[in-house]
Amino acid sequence: MKKILVPTDFSKNASIATSVAADIARKSGADLVLLHVIEGVTGGSFNVEGEVSSLKDDAEDRLFNYRLIAKARKQLERTVLDPSIRDVNADGELRVGNPFHAIKTILDQKKFDLVVMGTSGHTKIEEMLIGTNTEKIVRLSKCPVLTVNKKPVSNNFKDIVYATSMAKEEEVFSRMVKRTQQIYNSNVHLVRVNTPADFQRDFTVKDQMNRFAKKLGLKNYTISVYNDFNIEEGVIRFADSIEADMIAMATHGRTGFAHVIAGSVAEEVVGHAKRPVLTFVVKH
Repeated sequence: MKKILVPTDFSKNASIATSVAADIARKSGADLVLLHVIEGVTGGSFNVEGEVSSLKDDAEDRLFNYRLIAKARKQLERTVLDPSIRDVNADGELRVGNPFHAIKTILDQKKFDLVVMGTSGHTKIEEMLIGTNTEKIVRLSKCPVLTVNKKPVSNNFKDIVYATSMAKEEEVFSRMVKRTQQIYNSNVHLVRVNTPADFQRDFTVKDQMNRFAKKLGLKNYTISVYNDFNIEEGVIRFADSIEADMIAMATHGRTGFAHVIAGSVAEEVVGHAKRPVLTFVVKH
């Protein structure tokens, strides 16, 4: 792992995400890029270094925009230079425009190995907006996304719940989970959620999971079958029952009409889990 992107709005939740990302950077030797997006100034999304003159021609608007950008730049500099991450190689990126488009643009422009971001903001409106942006990034990011709802009990991620379908297209994500296990010397808890609509017998599933784990070369793992009415709640409740430090799930990243019809189990877990959730779109 070489580079981690951390979108930040300078809120407490974003600070927690930065702390988690910094800990991952320490253990993996990665660099951090802290991204802040200024909303409502212009309809575009761009790097503001030396480009203030490209905003509206009106003098008052230009002055207001300049002050807004100057304030945000100072906040970003303070965040990058925060003593709590001084031992990590961190840099700041300031952009203007829609948060989702700005995050997606920088992910398209530069190569990142991981995105770490919060799932809520200061107010109910912010929680709705930030939550929506987070779910969109989970759906469309070409690299893994680690979402953080609140301060984890531990940043060590000693117990990882891996909710897997054991499908061949999960192969890349499986290796990511294995790499995370190696970094943190974790226990991986493979789980398959049985639902009334998709029920399989325990011994059949456990045999498949054992073969899946051996093929992946996992060590220090457990296998479980958990019964619930739907997969999302089953994954969250299983993670709660063993007091897991992280949930890992692959997602198919459906968009448009397909997403409306099928939805996304991973996005539901991201939106409701109180634990960090690592996701990856398998089609990438």
